[in-house]
Parts: sequence; C-alpha cells; structure tokens
Amino acid sequence: MSRFFQILVIVALFILGYYEGANAARLKDIASIRGVRENQLIGYGIVVGLKGTGDGKNEFMSKSVVRMFDKLGMKLDSPEFSSKNVAAVIITGTMPAFGKAGNPIDITVSAIGDASSLAGGTLLQAPLRAANEQVYAVAQGSIVIGGDGKDQHGTSGRIPNGAIIERDMTADFATRKMYRLTLINPDFTTAARTVLTINKELGGHYASAKDAGTIDIITPFAYENRGVELLATIESIDINPDMKARVVVNEKTGTIVIGDKVKISKVAISHGALSVKVGDGKKGGEEKVAVLESGVSVGELVQALNKLGVSPKDLITILQSIKSAGALHGELEVL
Repeated sequence: MSRFFQILVIVALFILGYYEGANAARLKDIASIRGVRENQLIGYGIVVGLKGTGDGKNEFMSKSVVRMFDKLGMKLDSPEFSSKNVAAVIITGTMPAFGKAGNPIDITVSAIGDASSLAGGTLLQAPLRAANEQVYAVAQGSIVIGGDGKDQHGTSGRIPNGAIIERDMTADFATRKMYRLTLINPDFTTAARTVLTINKELGGHYASAKDAGTIDIITPFAYENRGVELLATIESIDINPDMKARVVVNEKTGTIVIGDKVKISKVAISHGALSVKVGDGKKGGEEKVAVLESGVSVGELVQALNKLGVSPKDLITILQSIKSAGALHGELEVL
C-alpha cells in the first residue's frame, strides 16, 4: 500500500476523533443562535457597456431599457429597443445577520437572456429585495469576471462591495429573557453534554434541551440586559460533540474516512489471495492472512489490511462486503 494511503488513513482517523482530545469544539462552531442568520437578496437589472456580447433583441432587456429612459425623462418613439451592448441580468447577494444601513456587500450578476459575456459591463442601479419583497439594498458597479471572460462562466460575474445596505436588520439581543441554540448536527448525546457544560459555566440550571437539536437558555440575573456578553460567554464554551459510527468512502478517488466508533463483529473475509478473520481465527495456509479479535474497530482492520498491502479499491470492496453481511456496525456512505 502506498505511503500516501497510509497517511490518508491516519489523518482520517485523527479528524474523526480517533484521539479523544481532538473532539473538542467551540459551541459557536457546532450550533447557531436562533434569529442570527443571513438573508438572501435578489434583484433584476441592466448591464450596459458590453462589446457586442449583449442580448440584442430581447423582450426583458427591451422593456427594461424603455422604462429606464422614461424614468430619466427621455421618451422613445419606439416601444422596442435592441442593442448587443446591453443585457438583462439577475442580481443575487447575501445580507449579513446584523447588516446596517450604509454597509457594502458583494453581489453576483448573471445573464438571463442571450448575452454571451458580461465582461466589461457596468450594472446600472437596481434594488435588491428579500423574501418579504422589501428592498434592503441597492446595487450598481463594474462587473468582474475571472479569466478572460470568454469561457462558459462569462455570463456570470461579481461586483465586490457592489451593493449598499439601505435599511438595518433589527434584532434586539441585549434585553432578551431567553435564547435558543440550534445544533448544526442534531444529536441527543451532544445536546445533553451541551446543557451540562453551559449550566456548569453559568453556575445554575439555566439551559435545557427541548430535543436533539434545540437548547433553550434562560438569561441569568447577572447577565440581565447584557445578552451580548452572555452569548459571547456561551459560544466560546468547548463541547465534545458525539457522532454516529460512520465510514465514508469515495470510489472515484479511493479516499476513505473512518470513524473510530465503527465496530466489526465476528466475520471471515476472502478476497482474492487475501484472507481476513475477525474473532476465533487461526492462521492457515493462505498466502496473506490477517487475524483480528472480535469487536475490533474499522481503524484496526484498516491497519491490518494496510500491512498486507491492500489497495484502496480492494479495501472499499471489503468494507462494502462486511456491511452487506451485517458485521459492520455503523453507517457506510459511498460517494
């Protein structure tokens, strides 16, 4: 087996908690605070200044340009407008959780008509709305496209700081009497550990788990009207999140990520010239033999197969076969 694969297995075991100390994570990295979230924005606009790569005769662009000129005080004799230097686009952006009026945000501009490229174009002022159809930002600026702008992605570009927030996202966290945390990966054990750790940190029974992914926290008297300080204290707490026994394999790349909690029952495996026995096994006359005790982890199995020079492809096949036989206790996810 290649040195690369040996290193890959070791790294995978380490990442998934093969060493107990590696499991600790800040609460802010495994949970979110209810009400603290980003908001998606969307808008429609016109890009001008293109070098013959625009829409040409397009209904979206034509009506938009006529309406724009009308607002600017210029009446067009014809209700139709055609130009390869103009394109109709959809604008998307994300407003941060506590975005304030006057703060800039990045936006993405994507063609919706026949434009072949937006390179060199300038987006004209356009409002951006949230899901409630309220305008929260206004966008405008020169479009930046990676590369030479001639590839298939030339119809989409970005404008760094291309939109300005027009209204605040109001959320009063300082005076709340209760806060709710949501675990990113719901788990009863993790939720219980989190409650115990928070209560220990705050010195009282202030946190309680509603289910595997929801934790409510009552504001202690010492933190009354100091919600920001309370949340700062809570989110910096270290938690050891529990995890399901899982093996993830990628057949295309040969990558195998193994959780240390995955166990294997008594089983015998024959794969080509290779023989593997788990539990009550004795070495026989096979060319390559590995004998392991019952209840070993997948990590120990991989280490044994590693010594026998098993390839990543064969190892994936072996793991799938063990799972099919019902001897691998954990999830086996194949990408």
